[in-house]
Amino acid sequence: MTKKQRALLIIEGLKNEYPDAACTLDYEDAWKLLVSVRLAAQCTDERVNRIVPGLYEKYPDISSLADAPVSDIEEIVKPCGLGRSKARDISACMKMLRDVYDCRVPDTMEELLKLPGVGRKSANLVLGDVFGKPAIVTDTHCIRLVNRMGLVDKLTDPKKVEMELRKLIPPEEGNDFCHRLVLHGREVCSARTTMPFCEKCCVKDVCKKNI
Repeated sequence: MTKKQRALLIIEGLKNEYPDAACTLDYEDAWKLLVSVRLAAQCTDERVNRIVPGLYEKYPDISSLADAPVSDIEEIVKPCGLGRSKARDISACMKMLRDVYDCRVPDTMEELLKLPGVGRKSANLVLGDVFGKPAIVTDTHCIRLVNRMGLVDKLTDPKKVEMELRKLIPPEEGNDFCHRLVLHGREVCSARTTMPFCEKCCVKDVCKKNI
């Protein structure tokens, strides 16, 4: 079985198991997704979703958040960890969106990567979820699972994993595929247990670890 064949079978298995997979960060606007994904670094999406309503109640748009003192942002977001650096990045990002992009989130990888605190993972998430463009979000679940399943070979660098997966995953499937990996990684192929729950895995018949 080639990696391409395995990838297509895994896509179908995950699609059947998790038909309604979506981003687990709550957001209404593209800029709010940028804020949330920055806060989600080394923090759970669940906690981020609890924290951001308070931030948006006080600063409801890009301009007000850009004008907010960094110390005020930090005070609100510090339960997400790394409060000082995250607050600085959010402030700088909102200022750039206001001053350079007229309060609009750009829709290209090149432009998104110019924003403070935005890396390829965040940019891909925005491109896929907000703009419906081909995207591969290589978070920790994705990297761990695609290595285990045999779609990549001992790769841990997010960009290298992304580039390899782009060769295997149809462009229209990439974004949802990565969301489904998050659900699968939490519910079945867990990193928190000694052994994942292979007996109830929807792709156990094609997972390289089991073959």
